[in-house]
Amino acid sequence: MPVAKGSTIDPERTRATIVQAATQVLYERGLDGIGVAELCTRLGVSKETLYRHFGTKDGLVHAVLETRSDRVIEWLTDAVASSGDIPADQLTALFQALQSWYDGPDFRGCALINAATQHHTDAVRAITARHGDRYLALLTGIAERAGVPDPRRLAGQLLILAEGATVVADHHGAARAGDLAGQAALALLAAAGRS
Repeated sequence: MPVAKGSTIDPERTRATIVQAATQVLYERGLDGIGVAELCTRLGVSKETLYRHFGTKDGLVHAVLETRSDRVIEWLTDAVASSGDIPADQLTALFQALQSWYDGPDFRGCALINAATQHHTDAVRAITARHGDRYLALLTGIAERAGVPDPRRLAGQLLILAEGATVVADHHGAARAGDLAGQAALALLAAAGRS
């Protein structure tokens, strides 16, 4: 059955396919490092298709960042959950997961932090802030399970270590950034438990 011009058989699948392909391109090149024409060529879609599904390039960028945040939080949540019930083991698993990411050949830092830095708009900063809140919630859960007196404070410190390790791995070399941050995280957890 022919598809009418300007429509797709499965708009949600088309949208998801575009987001998946654009994620890698935008991570490699940066949000502002590629124009719409080249982006569409790399994605194998027309400008009309991109605009129909996302309204603008910024709409695509927002979808990519939100999807990336979902995947990262799910990945880290799974790493924590699969490590058992001991908070120290959960922190170790989280930082080991980060180190494995840093060691990968395609590592270019946190896509959300990069986006907020490269594309300094309210919408991108809001997406990045929501991502940070979700990351903080994951770390707060670990701190609460550890029974520390101020779980939110400890989670904030752990978030600084995790995000700091990511920036250091990106700009100063990945060698052991996650491992060193993980050791510091365990020391903070132990100190918070003694207070």
